[in-house]
Amino acid sequence: MTIAKTITLANGVEMPRIGYGVFRMKEHEVAYNGVLEALKAGYRAIDTAAVYQNEEAVGQAIKDSGIAREEIFVTTKVWNSDQGFDNTLRAFETSLNKLGLDYVDLYLTHWPKPTLAETYKAIERLYEEKLIRVPGVSNHHQHHLEEVFAAANVKPMVNQVECHPSLSQDSLRAFCAEHNIAVTAWAPLGTGIVFTHPVVTQLAEKYSKTPAQIVLRWHLEIGNIAIPKSVTPARIKENLDVFDFNLAPDEVAAITALNTFHRTSADPDNFDF
Repeated sequence: MTIAKTITLANGVEMPRIGYGVFRMKEHEVAYNGVLEALKAGYRAIDTAAVYQNEEAVGQAIKDSGIAREEIFVTTKVWNSDQGFDNTLRAFETSLNKLGLDYVDLYLTHWPKPTLAETYKAIERLYEEKLIRVPGVSNHHQHHLEEVFAAANVKPMVNQVECHPSLSQDSLRAFCAEHNIAVTAWAPLGTGIVFTHPVVTQLAEKYSKTPAQIVLRWHLEIGNIAIPKSVTPARIKENLDVFDFNLAPDEVAAITALNTFHRTSADPDNFDF
């Protein structure tokens, strides 16, 4: 089996299966150099957010890369304090200006606030006006998605959630698959705790890959999009080099079985930011 480097979303848009995340890269130079390095290495998806405070650096790197805009899939997100219909529209305009772009490929709510239905309606408006190519959400449990469904004309096409072998999100991924919602995994490597687990180390040796590459390949095998983050050029390249081997079904199952329901961040049902 060969897994394609893109996934076809519900509306036919192609989204790269491995993207470059820029979380915690607040310094302009760090984010700028990281994105440039990623694009040079072959990444064609960049994931940022208003709260990361690096949209300007991301946009400048995209511009300076010399790569045609239509070849790069750009994701950003509306922060919690900017949610609600009107606030979301204003926040999007701010993000678009900081990025220096004419449109964004994917726009997400960042966390499910009580105004999530109103926020998503604003995202639908942006989709109708062709200012975004794909409407989506992030950190949404099944019941959050069902709340959005009740108010939406167009269902979210992507749900970005924490997912890694220690939090495999089996039931949520199944629900999203049932509704043709692609799952993007943030923190796809978790804390790296599984890197020393015999299941992962033995597979790394078998396939002459690093533990990180084994975990990223696992994401592809179970249908996820993954957005690993690194500022190290060698690691940036390594994280993209996962399309030249396959894991057997029993190997995928063995990694999935490492699930301990461990989160590296807050539960979307219990956060205060």
